[in-house]
Amino acid sequence: MRPNALTRAVSRLLPALAAVSIFAAAVPATAEAAQRRSVVKKPRVSKTYIAAKRRSVVIAAKPSFGQLAGLHAKRDELALRSSVALVIDQDTQEVLFSKNEQAVLPIASLTKLMTGLIISEAKLPMDEVITITQDDVDTEKNSSSRLRVGTSLTRGEALHLALMASENRAAHALGRTYPGGLQAFVPLMNAKAQAIGMKDTQYVEPTGLSSRNQSSAKDLATLVNVAYQDPQLREFTTSPSYDVAVGKRTLSFHNTNLLVRHSDWDIGLQKTGYITEAGQCLVMQARVAGRKLIMVFLDSAGKLSRIADAQRVRKWVETNAPASTSSTLMPPPTSTAAVSQASS
Repeated sequence: MRPNALTRAVSRLLPALAAVSIFAAAVPATAEAAQRRSVVKKPRVSKTYIAAKRRSVVIAAKPSFGQLAGLHAKRDELALRSSVALVIDQDTQEVLFSKNEQAVLPIASLTKLMTGLIISEAKLPMDEVITITQDDVDTEKNSSSRLRVGTSLTRGEALHLALMASENRAAHALGRTYPGGLQAFVPLMNAKAQAIGMKDTQYVEPTGLSSRNQSSAKDLATLVNVAYQDPQLREFTTSPSYDVAVGKRTLSFHNTNLLVRHSDWDIGLQKTGYITEAGQCLVMQARVAGRKLIMVFLDSAGKLSRIADAQRVRKWVETNAPASTSSTLMPPPTSTAAVSQASS
């Protein structure tokens, strides 16, 4: 090959060699850049953000027995939040309003009204001192109490706190210190219920913490009517507050029913109750539009909804149920069927 021909061949190869060189040099840089791009930096998350996210997590509430039975599906003209309601004229026994009144449900601390009735009728010395023990500590729902183990108070003070402030340890101590103990006290509760015509009612303990304490609105109206005849129960359930001297301290307790502090309400007897299985509950005897009424609200869906339901009923009675009414606005129930759920 002549030199000029060799020169021409080499000149043809130079561009290709240059391109290969440029590509080889570019590959490491490109790979390194790609590797850098593939690494995603995690954003820095503050502790405040984490806490806010935790607070935003909503845990589904355990349904009440009434919800499980579908009782909330029934609508009523007052749009009550309670799945069960009953309003009766105490003097004439007229049923002014009813909703699922035959349903048998857990009654929570409404139980304490029967506890109070048994204690009051037993005529035990109210100045006798009883002491809170470990046996009175709630192992059913692990609820708290301001009455520490070792606290001493009189039977009268314990009864007042159980009825007014719904104090669980006080109620349990009342049953435990009854002659014969709980083994005698609980059967007396059930015997009294049967004696006054509470056919759908069962008690297994004196506080209402057990969901096996069950009753119907109709039965509870009967209990309110009987308990109202006891002046001590009327006084203790309706006092707005109560102070108890415990050692060197004075503990102030308040009524669990906000309506007793409302001057426009004339309440003769009341009791509230709540556990998850029962929902929010309330029974009352109150004078409305010149009539003595017994109101029962069970399984209300909301912390203040039972109070709102009482307000709705009162407004409805004042507007639509004058004192001179001689016939029932709603016929009394004829069916004896009851809605009942197994207890856990």
